[in-house]
Amino acid sequence: MRRRDHNIFVNAFSLMVCGLITGVVVAAAVFPFAAMSGLAAKAGEQAFASLPSELKAFRSPQISRVYAADNKTQITQFYDEFRSEVPLKAISKHMQQAMIAAEDRDFHRHNGVDLKGVARALVNNKNGGPKQGASTITMQWVRMSLAYSATTPNDVIEATKDTPKRKVTEMKYALEVEEQLTKDQILERYLNIVPFGKQTYGIYAASRVYFNKLPKDLTVGEAAMLAGIVRAPSGYDPTSPDGYEEILQRRNAYVIPGMVEMGFITQAQAAKAVKEPIPRKVRPVSNGCVSVAKNNWGFFCDYFYRWWLGRQEFGPTTYDRERRLKSGGYRITTTLDVKAQGQARERISDRISEKNKNALLLAAVQPGTGKVRLLAANRRYKLDNPADPQNGISTDPGKARKGIRGTYPNTTNPLLTGGGDITGYQAGSVMKIFTLIAALERGYPLAYTIKTESRYRSKYIIDRGNDAACPGTHFWCPSNAGGGGEGVFNMWTGFGRSINTYFVPLEERVGAEKVVGVAKRFGIQFRSSADAELALPGNSHQWGAFTLGVSATTPLDMANAYATLAADGMYCPPTPIEQITTRTGEKLDVGSSRCVRATSESVARAAVDAARCPVGDSARLGRCGGSTAGDTRWVVGHPVFGKTGTTDRDRTASLIAGTTALVVAGYLVNPDYQNHRDRLQHAQVNPAVYHTLADYMEGKPRVQFKRPENRKIAYGDQRSIPNVECDPLNRARNRVENAGFFVSIGEEVDSDCPAGTAAGTNPSGRTVKNGVVVIEVSNGKGGEPTDPGEPGGRRRGPR
Repeated sequence: MRRRDHNIFVNAFSLMVCGLITGVVVAAAVFPFAAMSGLAAKAGEQAFASLPSELKAFRSPQISRVYAADNKTQITQFYDEFRSEVPLKAISKHMQQAMIAAEDRDFHRHNGVDLKGVARALVNNKNGGPKQGASTITMQWVRMSLAYSATTPNDVIEATKDTPKRKVTEMKYALEVEEQLTKDQILERYLNIVPFGKQTYGIYAASRVYFNKLPKDLTVGEAAMLAGIVRAPSGYDPTSPDGYEEILQRRNAYVIPGMVEMGFITQAQAAKAVKEPIPRKVRPVSNGCVSVAKNNWGFFCDYFYRWWLGRQEFGPTTYDRERRLKSGGYRITTTLDVKAQGQARERISDRISEKNKNALLLAAVQPGTGKVRLLAANRRYKLDNPADPQNGISTDPGKARKGIRGTYPNTTNPLLTGGGDITGYQAGSVMKIFTLIAALERGYPLAYTIKTESRYRSKYIIDRGNDAACPGTHFWCPSNAGGGGEGVFNMWTGFGRSINTYFVPLEERVGAEKVVGVAKRFGIQFRSSADAELALPGNSHQWGAFTLGVSATTPLDMANAYATLAADGMYCPPTPIEQITTRTGEKLDVGSSRCVRATSESVARAAVDAARCPVGDSARLGRCGGSTAGDTRWVVGHPVFGKTGTTDRDRTASLIAGTTALVVAGYLVNPDYQNHRDRLQHAQVNPAVYHTLADYMEGKPRVQFKRPENRKIAYGDQRSIPNVECDPLNRARNRVENAGFFVSIGEEVDSDCPAGTAAGTNPSGRTVKNGVVVIEVSNGKGGEPTDPGEPGGRRRGPR
């Protein structure tokens, strides 16, 4: 008789303990079962009577399945043991009968312990014959139950090692089980727990892997093969040459004849069954995110997996949480929109190859819920095979010299969501939104004006040798991308045209620590240790470059931050979960975002109004005066808001665009080496973003963004500008400053006023308190007056 795997079914009774076991067996064989415990005490009272009379409650590990938002499309599954329980009525009668014929032909005649079989095994094993076990189906189920209910590694060993004590334990529990459960209940539990090899546990898994069918559809030959495997799964593996011959022999010469002998099938059925083919190949068993049904779902799956491991509701440690996922039998419905995900991946493919060293990353979030709808990249979610590598050499020069390969086209790094070594990417001016929000919260209205220069000398201190330092100083001197940018700008025009020299002085007035605080409230993680240090209270007051996007963020971070604005300032932590249901049908209250207010409703609505300018939409409260991604509004066809971003030397390019229904963030980056020399183009990232958003919005109603109820947040405290025409410049400056404005002396203009005096102001009439008023200087040559009622018109004419 073949030795069973792992000593699970082998019962080796040494001569030293034969007396104990024989006493139990003989007592039970001669007398009624009710008297067995008392008689057994004569042979081993302490060893038998002291055992608990009931098994600990346990649940065998079950597959957890993960579905898309439609609750129908399976993304993947997680398991430690590939098992899914099914009721006995869903299992072919042939399978039930084959298992009895293979493992316990007296199953319906004994009360849990085959006493004759135990005695026969004792004599045989004592006389040196082939090892025999005599474990009934009930005893086998008891043994596996003890192992699954064990709480320590030592308990697992005690439950499975081949000792007389274990055999006694199994016998007593088996007797108790037979009193509490029917034969059908025992058989159902056994069929759902027993291992069948090839990583399969239970009849559902075995049916799917070996025959790709449900247990109810198994034929006589198929059932007999599976039942035959149980005795020694590795030895009877049909996919190995030796195993194939062994299982063919066992099925045809032992299991099927046994089914005939027991009256389960006819001789004719047996003759047909022995001719059924035995598979030499089995269906691959998918497990985890590397086995998603469609590869482009992999990054979302990885995000879900990391999310789960971070939730304390599933256990105190990541190990406990992973075990819960892989054994809990959950039905997990995620937020993934498979249609939107597929469309996003196509839009990326239209712009960049998956073999490109640069990565185009798209993340999308639903405002007001935090639900992550898509995560797409021009990468294959898989591990590169070291034996046959497909990835190119790393673009990091240090790694390239060592022959280390990069992450293109294959990677399992969380490029879009962060984690592990991925701390994020500098995304540039998309971060200006936090300065704008901080300013609004501090009382600066959208109409607040600043006179900008092409290069601004800030109060932020940096290293004197830094290229960004003002010549001969240690002060940071930022400039505008591409130069230029001089003039008077407000939040609409400054954000629309992305004027660096507007937002740095605005950050100075608000306080960089306030701006960083807003970013934290909006979910920015600061994963980089350097960023985290700067973001600490008391450290960020000198972080002037923060407004220009020098800190590392991910597309998911920024999509959700902008989604917070579209949700009237309610921050909802990003989540991959729609619903988690236990194996018993209980719906868990885990995964839905607990939204909190990140900023006031009026601030959020005002910020959105300014953020409509960069993407070619029209502000409802002001004038935009320009955009940086003007095609967005035309392509999407819905009210939109968002922002572009570019870092120094165009090392990254980004665009965020959103509606009331979805916000999409796109980054074009080099994940392997961010200090590269390529100039990354908005011509790649921008269309991918706005076409993905347009695809999602197709057929949906056009919903307008709401105006803030308090219009003062847009226009502020409007003050009258003094008429300083023909005043000496010093007097004009004093009068305007005393009226509550910042003064800038402008260029010479034609005017009837004496040369060198004030020709007028720009703007004229009224403007926001603390805003900039430019005093224009007369050249004394006369000129046509400008209507002060026109926007930006300077004041001239009669005093």
